[in-house]
Parts: sequence; structure tokens; C-alpha cells
Amino acid sequence: MSLKDHPILKAARGEEVPYTPVWIMRQAGRYSEKYRKIREKAGSFMDLCKNPELAAEVSLIPIDEIGVDAAILFSDILVPVEKMGIGVKFLEGKGPVLEPKISSLEDVRRLRVPVPQKELSYVLDTIKLIKERLKDRPLIGFSGAPFTLASYILEGGSSKNYIKAKSVMWNERELWDSLMEKLSETVFKYLRSQIEAGVDLVQIFDSWMGVLSKEDYEEFAFPYTEKVVNRLKEEFPQVPIIHFGVNSQHLLEVNNRLKVDVIGLDWKTEIPYALTKVDKAIQGNLDPVALFADQETIESKVRKIVADGLKAKGHIFNLGHGILPPTDPKKAKFLVETVHRISKELRG
Repeated sequence: MSLKDHPILKAARGEEVPYTPVWIMRQAGRYSEKYRKIREKAGSFMDLCKNPELAAEVSLIPIDEIGVDAAILFSDILVPVEKMGIGVKFLEGKGPVLEPKISSLEDVRRLRVPVPQKELSYVLDTIKLIKERLKDRPLIGFSGAPFTLASYILEGGSSKNYIKAKSVMWNERELWDSLMEKLSETVFKYLRSQIEAGVDLVQIFDSWMGVLSKEDYEEFAFPYTEKVVNRLKEEFPQVPIIHFGVNSQHLLEVNNRLKVDVIGLDWKTEIPYALTKVDKAIQGNLDPVALFADQETIESKVRKIVADGLKAKGHIFNLGHGILPPTDPKKAKFLVETVHRISKELRG
């Protein structure tokens, strides 16, 4: 089978597949003992992201450990932000901390648009190492979307209410637009470099877009994601793009206008409802906590999602957000095997 005929790529394109393909967000992460050992060897989380040999090794763990249909590049959405001139640290129990905070137009003007081939070469080297070792499955590249990255930058880390980001968005339009333009250029160049290095499809994580109303999203965030997507599709029409965010079912119709191939659904969005709003392939959307249920419950939930997904243009099975660190890897493997088995059964 040629790699372009792999079920994940065919499902993304809306073509017939023999079974529903599956991968898991954060599949190369803390639920895996192998990952934890490699992380200890690497030092900090960012050190691991910057070590191509170890990052490639981590990226491939889920292939052997749980049998997913694709690898995803091990990295973080804040990796390119660091090269824009903002320090990024991951503190245990707190998550990312970004310094200095951006609070003026002059601060934005000082930010750089990194040249990935020079400043993010370790990411591209990781991709090349993975592609040398991964011959039978696709590799997924990714980036954060401009809005989500802007939120991290303006808040200085994670947030519950996004007061600073929304205040800038509403009250300092020139600052907002300048930052979003710079982030759009950064995201486009970063994803383009990943595709040129060998990834087979990409996912744009607009993780926090759901904190915006439909009106605000259309005005302040959507145009910048659209610009990134349009430029990528112009240069790489054959490379599928997945777009994903949480708590965003009110934005489905808006995002259906993007020239992406796949709309990712969180676990709160019912597939039948989503299919009344989008005409693209879909991805998702099991509740990550369902992997703490017994096998009978997992199987029941998988059956419903797979059956609903058969009505879509194409369906890639995934969780509705990232796999949680306490998850038993055996449950994740059971999930993958169950998706394959049930989807073959339902296809007859």
C-alpha cells in the first residue's frame, strides 16, 4: 500500500476506507512509562522538544505501544513562540509560563518571525528522523492557531477567563491585529517547513477558540486562521489539514468555511449535530475520561461514535481532547483495537 492510500489520509480526503483509522491527541505523552523514562533522560520538557533523537523516539512510542494509525510529531505549540523572543518555561503543576508579557505595540514590533530552517531546525531534524524509521504510516505535523498562541502570549500562560487577551482584542485593535499578523506569518512558515521536511498531514490546534462568541471569533480570530490555511492549500493542495478546538460547537458553521479537510470535534459535540453544520470529514470524539471505564463501556461508546462517523464524508477516530496522564496504556491499546474491529464489522 502506498502511503498516500493509508486510511488516515484517505479518510481525510473523504475517500472509502476499509476501517476507521485512529490516532490519539497527546499519544506520545505522560501516560506512557517509556515516555517518562525518556523525559527524565532529557531534562526539561523543552529540552526534550529540542533533542531530535529523543523527540523522534518518543513520537514513535505509540506506534509500538498502542498500535495507532499515525505518529504525531513530538513537540509543543509554544516551541515557535520561544523563537519569536518570548521565554517559555513549563512549571510542574502550573503549565507554561511566558515572559516577558506583551503589553504594548512596541513589544509586538520587537517580536521576530522565526526562520524555521535556522531557528527551529531541531523540529525539522526530528521529522526527518521519524520519516526514516516510519515507513508504513503517516506522520502528523502541527501548530497552534494564531488566536490560541496570542492568548498564551498576552496572558503569560494558561488562563480561565482570558481577561488580558480579550481586553487587548476589544480595546487595542492595532496591537491585536499586529500581533495576529505576526503570528499568522509564524504559523504559516512553521507548518510549511514541517511539510517540506516530510509530514504527511497537519493539525492546527485552536485549542481556546471556544472562549470566544461566534461574533468575536469571526471578527478577531477566524480571518487569521483562514489566511494560514489558504496559503498552505495554495502551496500544498495535496496535504490534508485538520482544524481542532475545544468547547467550540457554536463555531462549527464558521469553521466549515475554512479550506481544511477535517474538522476535529471535542467530546461534548455530538457527531449527528456536527454533521448538520459541516460537510467535511470529521475527527473525534471520545471523552478522554472514558478510558477509565470498563471495557464494555468503552466498546459501547466506540460503537456509537464509529456508527455516527460512517455518516460523515470521512471519519478519523480520536479522543475529544488529549489523553490524560493517569490513563492505562492497555486501555488505549484496547481502544485502538476496538475501533478497528467495530469499524470493519459495521462496514460489513
